[in-house]
Amino acid sequence: MTPALTALDHLVLTVSDIAETVSFYSEVLGMRAERFDAADGSSRWALYFGSQKINLHQAGAEFLPKARHAAPGSADLCFLSDTSVDDWMDHLADMGVPLEAGPVGRSGAMGPILSLYLRDPDGNLIEVSNRV
Repeated sequence: MTPALTALDHLVLTVSDIAETVSFYSEVLGMRAERFDAADGSSRWALYFGSQKINLHQAGAEFLPKARHAAPGSADLCFLSDTSVDDWMDHLADMGVPLEAGPVGRSGAMGPILSLYLRDPDGNLIEVSNRV
């Protein structure tokens, strides 16, 4: 029998500027940024939302092991929200964050979603979605 996975514990974003990334994800997307002490004794930054975690690696000073081609701007991430995409559009406009696209219907992991697309400071594609 093949072993099975049950959940995603965390993912890593390689970023150009941790402070700028922390500011964007906390102020624009409402995540909680926190410095934590890793098992190897290093001090690192992470973003928390719901029961999820995104670890941040500074480009050029990534923790090992790392992705073979770790690079800022190479991610495409979709986040679910209970806040309506209409409210998100108002919030993003108030924050001066331009939309790439949306609202547009997409297929999420659990069924249909309605999505907005924007970019973070490194150019990563960020999708903010509501289940429909």
